[in-house]
Amino acid sequence: MKHLNYNHLLYFNTVAREGSIARASETLHLTPQTISGQIKLLEEAVGAPLFDRVGRGLVLSKTGHSVNQYADAIFALGTELTQWVGGNQSGAAGTVTTGIVNSVPKMIAHRILQPVLEMEPPLRLACRENDLQSLLGELAVHRLDLILSDRPIPAQFSVKAYNHQLGESGIYFYGEDRLAERFGPGFPDSLEGAPVLLPSHGSALRRNLDAWFEEIYVSPKIVAEFDDSALLKVFGEAGAGLFPAPRVVEQELRHTYHVRPIGAAGSIKETYYAISPERVVKKPAVRRITDAARQSLASLT
Repeated sequence: MKHLNYNHLLYFNTVAREGSIARASETLHLTPQTISGQIKLLEEAVGAPLFDRVGRGLVLSKTGHSVNQYADAIFALGTELTQWVGGNQSGAAGTVTTGIVNSVPKMIAHRILQPVLEMEPPLRLACRENDLQSLLGELAVHRLDLILSDRPIPAQFSVKAYNHQLGESGIYFYGEDRLAERFGPGFPDSLEGAPVLLPSHGSALRRNLDAWFEEIYVSPKIVAEFDDSALLKVFGEAGAGLFPAPRVVEQELRHTYHVRPIGAAGSIKETYYAISPERVVKKPAVRRITDAARQSLASLT
């Protein structure tokens, strides 16, 4: 058998459990085409079909039954391991597995999660970064304890998860000294034709910024767009353009990237959420994260 991809195994196991690719796609928040393609790759690795088509439905083949039994055992062991390292064994440090939406500024994620490392008894963090849709899929199959996001769960996602607002921050534009001196006076009109670095299309912040530019009738020169907020700031530090960032991390921006604020992006605010499987957070470690995050963000808002 070829090298086993555990993501492929998860998709296959979910289809087997849900009874169809359509229902599995809703559970995992992936397109049916993506799941079909991943299962095909697993079948190539196994060397035999995993499902037989009966009418419009799918049933496990003989090989599929065997693979699914192994998959159930593997994921059961994974759950057992997570519980063990999560503190169910006396003396073990608790582990909180956190998904971070890739549009959340790294400095904000650090500000929210840093207090966890100072808690007693100590907690161990496991952080994964991805887009919100993929992270919700992992949350749905209990591979994450919570998600840090800069937007709530989209209404079209039918997932058993809940938003817990942690705090918010106004958005300012920043630049290194040369750009700040040139474009600071007359802000925000000075943004007309000014070089800017922006988050990629699709992010909540980008949509708000585009609307604001239209509202104040300015058209900046978009030099580059980024999925990674930390990379955006590195380019900003190098003087490639002005960039937006949350006001609550201004001191970190000054110290780390040697930039300074030139003005507020109108009334735009970025709101931060913890997304968990619980309507009322009961898991002690997750509750400690949300409580510490609210206190940390509130102290600098």
